[in-house]
Amino acid sequence: MSDVQAQHDSTPGSGTYLRKFQIYMLAIASAVVTANAYYIHPIISLVADDFEIAQGMIGIVPAFNQIALALGILVLLPLGDLMSNKRLTVVSAGLQTTCVAGMAFAPGFELFLLFSTVLGFVTIAPYLLPAYASKRVAPERLGYVTAVLTTGIIIGILVARAAAGVVAEYLGWRTVYILAAGLMLSMAILLPLTMDRSETAKGKLSLPRYLGLLGSIWPLVLKHPQLLISGTIQGLGFGSFIAVWMGLGLHLPSDEMGYGVDTVGYLALLAIVSLASTPWLGKWADSFGARRARVILACLQTAAMMLFVFVGHSLWLLIIPIVMTNMFGPSIDVTGRMTFLSQAPEVRTRLMTVYVVIMFLGGGLGSWIGTASYDWGGWQATAFAVLAMMSTALVLSVLDWLLERRQGEA
Repeated sequence: MSDVQAQHDSTPGSGTYLRKFQIYMLAIASAVVTANAYYIHPIISLVADDFEIAQGMIGIVPAFNQIALALGILVLLPLGDLMSNKRLTVVSAGLQTTCVAGMAFAPGFELFLLFSTVLGFVTIAPYLLPAYASKRVAPERLGYVTAVLTTGIIIGILVARAAAGVVAEYLGWRTVYILAAGLMLSMAILLPLTMDRSETAKGKLSLPRYLGLLGSIWPLVLKHPQLLISGTIQGLGFGSFIAVWMGLGLHLPSDEMGYGVDTVGYLALLAIVSLASTPWLGKWADSFGARRARVILACLQTAAMMLFVFVGHSLWLLIIPIVMTNMFGPSIDVTGRMTFLSQAPEVRTRLMTVYVVIMFLGGGLGSWIGTASYDWGGWQATAFAVLAMMSTALVLSVLDWLLERRQGEA
């Protein structure tokens, strides 16, 4: 082994540097563990019919999953600063495997809902893996590795929503979760073999240390109130996006439209546009300014939500706002993160925790609104609901930008 290779294979205090195959394995794992929350989107009508649940009620499944995910991030993710990221990730993957298998074979709606909710609570691996990897790569490769893991998450969401619709249409919705449980079992076995055995000592885990870490979050929120604004904007944007897909999952297979759930899956493939648009729009926001860019992006996203009001009768016309939401939605998230990630490095993780928690609470709200509004007034009701959510996000974006300008002039 050359001296250069040896240098890149070890780092003091963190064990060995990750090799290329390990990085790609972690990206695959990120995709698999993230996908579990998104299988339900295209198949929600089939699950409702099978359990004989009203369309307005079935939305509590993804809603509870998202809310539990927010709670799990808030309560469990801080443990990553106190104990082994590897151990937490492996335990999380094992619990996810159990929950997904439980959803596949749940005899009734109540158990299905319970397993889905617990699944959300223990899904912290996608947020632990980047932290784990960041400590085991050379500084000049950190951006590359972070991008690889992020791409894994995006692909996991994309494939989950597309594949679930196709598989469920021809093999039934339970087959989706049986296959997902098999993938999770593979990850639960491979992750301990992929992740480095050595771990930097973090001191003794104790209840006072854990409670102290949780208690330190609220003073940070009070010190950085713009975090709540950015989190709320992203929560409304993410919630409106989820609500659109909850509504589509019920609208397209309805008697009015007459499509199968596989069509919902095919439409989900349009999210691939975000892989190209998000980096480009992120660079544009760097030069244009985060808050000003967010106002423009929120205007465009609101325009897309408005289009849903008028094109719900046509599958082909629906493609236009679907592409728009996939282009601008992720970039609104990027600009939101830019508003607080310029703070001191030692507080960024906790600030990000609060931001992500608010985002998933918005996702939970959107999950319920998407199905409840459709049950109440069909696609038009869902379209007006998501327009109202995104319009509120736009107003907050404008107010936040004006506040920044006023502070700059003071």
